Amino acid sequence: MLRVLAVDDEAPALEELLYLLRSDPRVRSAEGATGATEALRRIGLALEAGPDGEDAVDVVFLDIHMAGLTGLDVARLLAGFAKPPLVVFVTAHEGFAVQAFDLKVVDYVLKPVRRERLAEAVRRVSDLARPPAPAGGSATEQIPVELGGVTRFVPIDDIAYVEAHGDYARLHTDGGSHLVRIPLSTLEERWAPHGFVRIHRRHLVALGRIDELRLDGGATTVRVGSAELSVSRRHARQLRDLLIRRVHG
Repeated sequence: MLRVLAVDDEAPALEELLYLLRSDPRVRSAEGATGATEALRRIGLALEAGPDGEDAVDVVFLDIHMAGLTGLDVARLLAGFAKPPLVVFVTAHEGFAVQAFDLKVVDYVLKPVRRERLAEAVRRVSDLARPPAPAGGSATEQIPVELGGVTRFVPIDDIAYVEAHGDYARLHTDGGSHLVRIPLSTLEERWAPHGFVRIHRRHLVALGRIDELRLDGGATTVRVGSAELSVSRRHARQLRDLLIRRVHG
């Protein structure tokens, strides 16, 4: 069960958040802090006491706009800890999802907080806080997307390919597509370790999701699910080499 620290410098918002968290059966304890300095002090003391101490913190539910240090500042500082707690942003502002993506927070919950939406965030944290399987690796990276005024986090493993739209990118999954305000060039650099390759100035593809490579009259295309995507000449040879190495590796 989770040990939670909720941080908000507005007392009514903090009390409501703590009430909802304490009513969730996956939460062992939920304590509050009224600012960034208090939160960092408590997390630091808990880490010194060890992971099994009664004051240990598994996850911080963190407001972004606070007096003094912001929630973004706190998340950056926590990222430098040897064993930081997980972070969920709880905010009234929609414009920080990209920064949340950069900081690898678990979820991004908008105020006013709905019980069902908070329960989904707790579920995500619970899944990540479980001890890893013996052969397991690190948690799958996620990217925040906006859908009907709600920020969701889509696992990168669910994304088949990405299409450029100026300074935006459209993420294509088996269940639909999502438009995010991140340039394709940025995703190309960040997601190379996850097996994504550039095949065209407009497309970035998950190598493992390519079902077919086709050569026709000097033109190269790939099939990714039901989509057929063009491969530019400058990327064609590299893509063929990568696919061959994948098959024989």
